[in-house]
Amino acid sequence: MSIEVREASSEEYAEAGRVTAEAYREFVRPGDDDWERYLLRIADVQARAGQTTIMVAVEDGCVLGSLTLELEGRVRDGDEEHRPLDPGEAHIRMLGVDPAARVRGVARALMAASEAKARAVGKTFLTLHTTQRMVAAQAMYDRLGYHRSEDRVFPDGFVLLSYRKEL
Repeated sequence: MSIEVREASSEEYAEAGRVTAEAYREFVRPGDDDWERYLLRIADVQARAGQTTIMVAVEDGCVLGSLTLELEGRVRDGDEEHRPLDPGEAHIRMLGVDPAARVRGVARALMAASEAKARAVGKTFLTLHTTQRMVAAQAMYDRLGYHRSEDRVFPDGFVLLSYRKEL
């Protein structure tokens, strides 16, 4: 296995978006229009690449997974209130691995590279959110030393589980 983890090139944005959206597809329940719209946002790496760092895991020229690393500010999601990053904070979003490439350490490698990048630019902690549906991700974050913090609960009752790790 020779997986390279690095910042994505603009030529990889479309494939990174496709792979990441495909990784999230299993969480979409029939008729769940919010998740369907979210898949479109996940796939549109180009739209957020100018404001964030897009990390990819690549093997033999194929994108296996990606994540979005917010170092300077957060990407606004639709009508969601814009919340700036706290001093010292970096935020991980949209981590996804091609379902055919899972259980090979791709997500862990993306997380490690993001932690290293955040440290290199002087960040002192990382945050991320996940959902109750993403049980495997929750277990990985626990194994990687992330700790639960205050969840975000939206007016419609949707909950984002919050995690934090000191660097």
